[in-house]
Amino acid sequence: MTITEVQHAKVTAEHQARLAYIYIRQSSLSQVNKHTESTDLQYQLVERAKRLGWPDERIKIIDEDLGKSGASAEERFGFQHLIAEIGLARVGLVVSMDASRLARNNGDWYQLLELCSLFGALIADSERLYDPRTYHDRLLLGLTGMMSEAELHHLKLRLQTGEWHKAERGELRLALPAGLSWTRDGQIILCPDEEVQSRLHLVFAKFRELRVAKGVVRYLHREGLLLPERPLRGPAPHEIVWQPATSSRVLSILKNPTYAAAYVYGRSTTVATRRKPGRPHTGIVRLPLDKWPIVLHNRHPGYISWEEFVANQAQLEENRARYREAKPGVARKGQGLLQGIAICGRCVVRMRLRYSGEHGEFPVYVCAYEHARSGGSRCQEVRALGIDAAVEQIVLEALVPDKVVIALAALEQLEQEDAALRKQWQLRLERATYEAERARRQYDQVEPENRLVARTLESLWEQKLREREKIEQEYQAWLQRSRLSLTPSDRQDILALGENLPKLWHAPTTTPADRKQILRLLVKSVILDQWRARGKVWFQINWQTGAVSEHWLTRRVQTYVDHANVEIIQQRLRQLNAGQKMDDEIAATLNGEGLRTAHGQPFTSEIVWLLRKKWGIAAIRVKAGKVNPPRWDDGSYSAVGTAAALGVYPGTVYHWLNAGRLKGVQLTKGMPWQISLSDDQIASLRAYVARARRSRREAL
Repeated sequence: MTITEVQHAKVTAEHQARLAYIYIRQSSLSQVNKHTESTDLQYQLVERAKRLGWPDERIKIIDEDLGKSGASAEERFGFQHLIAEIGLARVGLVVSMDASRLARNNGDWYQLLELCSLFGALIADSERLYDPRTYHDRLLLGLTGMMSEAELHHLKLRLQTGEWHKAERGELRLALPAGLSWTRDGQIILCPDEEVQSRLHLVFAKFRELRVAKGVVRYLHREGLLLPERPLRGPAPHEIVWQPATSSRVLSILKNPTYAAAYVYGRSTTVATRRKPGRPHTGIVRLPLDKWPIVLHNRHPGYISWEEFVANQAQLEENRARYREAKPGVARKGQGLLQGIAICGRCVVRMRLRYSGEHGEFPVYVCAYEHARSGGSRCQEVRALGIDAAVEQIVLEALVPDKVVIALAALEQLEQEDAALRKQWQLRLERATYEAERARRQYDQVEPENRLVARTLESLWEQKLREREKIEQEYQAWLQRSRLSLTPSDRQDILALGENLPKLWHAPTTTPADRKQILRLLVKSVILDQWRARGKVWFQINWQTGAVSEHWLTRRVQTYVDHANVEIIQQRLRQLNAGQKMDDEIAATLNGEGLRTAHGQPFTSEIVWLLRKKWGIAAIRVKAGKVNPPRWDDGSYSAVGTAAALGVYPGTVYHWLNAGRLKGVQLTKGMPWQISLSDDQIASLRAYVARARRSRREAL
């Protein structure tokens, strides 16, 4: 029996009752366009199916996967359709030029073999016919699939090894970003377009100043400046286009090492476990800078140094607010001055910021590390307003010796920024002038009789002229709005403003983000701990210079149990009371000594009276024979009688007399008071005293 007879013996009527599928695939679009002979040979496999006994109406061609790699079945919808048809028992024969057309990896290949074995489908190539249900045919098919995968592996290995060695020498030609160009002899130079160079220099300069990528974006939008970009679409050369500034475009400039005169290869890798089905470009992981495999310095001209590029990457990393990794994040617009740089003195972790109050107007520094990690209680919460004011005062005092230097630096920065913006506008105007002149020359070169072309070129010329006129008008408007023309008087005003740093710090135009940025230039971090002493906050300022300073801040508390000076207040109150001082005199003395209540307010006679009651300090006793009678002969009350009738201390009666709440007269200064009181007044004032005492007890 011949080989042909043996192969035909495998084909049964059951197989021929089903469909025969011809699977056609080429690995890339280049092969489809250039290797047309291979594609034609695969289409001729239809005759192979006919010779095996299938009629034309039962022969189907699958050519959806032309130009797609066989390394995976994710994007090969034709192969997926074939697998589905086999699983539905609709396929009797699968024909392909060889195993490499169907699959280039063992996973897809053995899935195909298993399904064909279960549902009785045959597999044919250009030479043989296989039945996956028989041992020897399945063994041959398995070996064929293994060799196909190994072939692809070796091809990739040779290509990748050659590419890698070429990259190690810096000879692998990579796509260049806007701002750099290839010469005819293969050298890299700065882009000849002066406007492109100037715009990129401006981006790096503004990031050096603002230290925030979004700040650069906002600046470019405010000034109406576009960014150069080189889209890598279609065949080279790729032209530069101007696009609006976005965060992604600014970050692509800041993160590209090519601008630092470096040749870098292997900045990313693919992690198979992170790939998502149906999304071929997923699973790409950016490697950190210290793990880049190939970095060759000073290979071509650059816009910044490598040291500045590394510093920019570190700044971008710090701008990401990640408290667990001790990243302060970028200075934001909230009211908390120490946002991102406040560190808990107990847990030594970055403190978060939250806002309390009815409208969220009171910032609070919170250490919630243990709460987030194990669900425990928060370590400490420090009100921000008091600690911010203390740090602010210390920083402003530290800047006093450098006020003139700071003012001169601010003046110089204003002049440099004005010059940079003026240059950007002049370059835009120069480009628009060139394009209008170029359109005019094109129009002049066309024959006047050729109106089909002349009308188009004339329209283009008019368009370029209108664009130039628009840019000219915008430039003049910018000059009127932003031109920096400083007279000697203006310079003196700026110097005076720079010397008055507190006024500049508290100016309405200085935003919270500006204050935080100034603070971070001087202070690296501030450690807070409010549990080292009762009623006080200990804080340590770690300066950028490496110096360390420790300070204390008396904080506001809810009760006198937590008051920092409660022992001093109680001792002084007892001493003054023993010295026959009235409550209002005691309050004045305590205020004069710089002591304050638990809420940070001055003392009053009412507060002194409440504290005496709280601490059991008896009122002073008046000597015998000196006490006035409760009521006088005319029915009016004395101060003592009024206090007894109302249930208050006599000092309160004198205070009410001064405030006008009570009406009384003295015959002369120093004589006893004669106070008029009705029954209704007594009832009303007693109710008022009861309410006041109840509210104060709740507060204490």
